[in-house]
Amino acid sequence: MKRMIHFSIIFIAAILFVNNPLTSEYVLGLKAGSIIASKQKDPLYNEIVSRSAQYYIPPQDAKIDRVWKAIPGLNGIKVDIDASYKKMKADGEFKEEKLVFQQVLPKLQLNDLPPSPIYKGHPEKPMVSFIINVAWGNEYITDILATLKKHNVSASFFLEGRWAQNNPELAKMIEAAGHEIGNHSYSHPDMAKISSSTIREEIQKANEVIKALTDQPVVWFGPPSGSFRDETVQIAAQENLKTVLWTVDTVDWKKPTPEQLLKRVLGKVHNGAMILMHPTDATAKSLDRLIIQLQQQNLQIGTVSELLNSDRPMANHNFKNGNNIENN
Repeated sequence: MKRMIHFSIIFIAAILFVNNPLTSEYVLGLKAGSIIASKQKDPLYNEIVSRSAQYYIPPQDAKIDRVWKAIPGLNGIKVDIDASYKKMKADGEFKEEKLVFQQVLPKLQLNDLPPSPIYKGHPEKPMVSFIINVAWGNEYITDILATLKKHNVSASFFLEGRWAQNNPELAKMIEAAGHEIGNHSYSHPDMAKISSSTIREEIQKANEVIKALTDQPVVWFGPPSGSFRDETVQIAAQENLKTVLWTVDTVDWKKPTPEQLLKRVLGKVHNGAMILMHPTDATAKSLDRLIIQLQQQNLQIGTVSELLNSDRPMANHNFKNGNNIENN
């Protein structure tokens, strides 16, 4: 009888042990530890670990530059060792083209900086952005939108609030085409000369009109004619807008020929450039060739938000042996 009781106690204890969630965690931990130990004994895994340092690119923090003011940060790159090992394990040998990479965020992002104007993206980011200020030029907007759609390019349209109010269908057309919408004031005043209260009113009124017409949050403010003072930037920041300008100007309002416009832009373009344009005849006629020639220079074209975030474009990012890398 005692033997039966003893056996029953052992049996119940065994069931409780197996069904205990802590036991399951313990067993899973043992399995994970076994897998890690197995990897660490594999020469291939160790080779990936030892080689990973040569591919590491440190992230770069956003900063306030003495000349260019706010400069966004740029993600770093590191090898995803486990994902790379998984891709190479079947072959059993190290192959650079099968490396998988992860982006590493900088400690300081643009949002961490004090209010400051932004003229360009990070100088190592092979991307540019079209800033299209709209207060007139209705007759050219559909052609510009068609060309952008043809090349699958997104731009940032900065709308004057008064224009958007008077042309709601065109404003909605721009938004429906997937482009970013920015604030270009309500009535296009000189932001360096008007009072503080008028600056705020101009920004708020334009925001209200844009938000009423589109579903997009407005995050960027483009002062008319690039005119502003420090207080303009501060007030825009209080309205949750960052102030953006440009480094390359098409000067399309002076009615250049398409060839003149192309020469002007391509002679000054650089990594991180923000390219200012308007809905004009010169821009409409040159935009197709401009996009093609920028892309031939391995420059991606994105919105202001895409340009100024810290993401590192990976599609054309090559390492020592010219291999395209996979971003994880």
